[in-house]
Amino acid sequence: MLDYETLKLVWWVLVGTLLIGFAITDGMDMGVGSLLPFVARNDTERRIAINTVGPHWDGNQVWFITAGGAIFAAWPAVYAAAFSGFYMAMLLVLFALFFRPVGFDYRSKIDHPRWRSAWDWGLFIGGAVPALIFGVAFGNLLQGVPFRLDELLRVHYQGSLLTALLPLLNPFALLTGLLSLTMLTVHGGLWLQLRASGEVAERSRRLVRLLAPLVTLAFGLAGLWLWSAIDGYRIVAEPSHAALPNPLAKTVVRAAGAWFDIYHSQPLALLAPAIGLLAPLLTALLASARRPGLGFVTSALAMAGIIATAGLAMFPFIMPSSLDPNSSLTVWDAASSHKTLTVMFWAVVIFLPIVLAYTVWCYTRMWGRVTAEEINRNSHSAY
Repeated sequence: MLDYETLKLVWWVLVGTLLIGFAITDGMDMGVGSLLPFVARNDTERRIAINTVGPHWDGNQVWFITAGGAIFAAWPAVYAAAFSGFYMAMLLVLFALFFRPVGFDYRSKIDHPRWRSAWDWGLFIGGAVPALIFGVAFGNLLQGVPFRLDELLRVHYQGSLLTALLPLLNPFALLTGLLSLTMLTVHGGLWLQLRASGEVAERSRRLVRLLAPLVTLAFGLAGLWLWSAIDGYRIVAEPSHAALPNPLAKTVVRAAGAWFDIYHSQPLALLAPAIGLLAPLLTALLASARRPGLGFVTSALAMAGIIATAGLAMFPFIMPSSLDPNSSLTVWDAASSHKTLTVMFWAVVIFLPIVLAYTVWCYTRMWGRVTAEEINRNSHSAY
């Protein structure tokens, strides 16, 4: 049996892996939705684009649901505090995601241009809005969230529910939101170049070639901004990592450059930002060379590097507090009990390989390009 401290660290890695898996799989679907108005100019082309993700988008979204469930089970204090502070933002994401299942199911029920156009814009909203909001959320985490814990560990937020959304839309968070949106759009463009045909694939190639360098630019600007203008968080005193969770038992200070401590103490961690900066440029070159398969891999590596960079910079913080730094929630003091983490760990060890194998099997069965001829032959298909 793993000791308590090791299990806390293992679950930090597992939740991070789920978030990266969600970005790679469902991020592809959101990217296709974000590109839909720009790569498809008639109904046949839009159906080609939609059919590249239509059969498996709901399976990819399971990564998001699983990540949320893992956070609830492994870090219940984080789940409670996050859903309180980001309530309006999460509702906005939820309402945007409503457009995806309804759009996929209903756009072809009526053969009318206005009907289909309305649902196509709904699919665009269902792709672009969540991609933007997820990045905005990460930007706010890096700046600290305005909450504090009282002596009974109850969460108190600054402001009201109606004013909770506007402070999240600050300049740095909007930059990280733009980074997230561009990153997922590039990933979706690579998928369209790989799976679509004709003008849809060609327009996607041109957009990926244009947008992929912007991912490197936005990532670099966010890093410089974080280093020069945003204070990080640093633990100066804390109980044993194997102790029972108590977020108020530690002492935390804010200091310039604290988010970069791990890159000084663990130089190997610099691989993550290096991959995040270089992989998008390689993706643009591969897209230009009409090698979308390799480009899709480098795009996935870019997303993994960017997400890992943020996670490593914040470690061990999960949800820092801007009102009371000592109330910040960390990997060590926001975890569930030892028994809960152990039971869930063995469940993951058993079932995750099965889920991954099934996912790979599903993708291999549906592989192949979506063509206009196929769309015209199956004029009554769901999409």
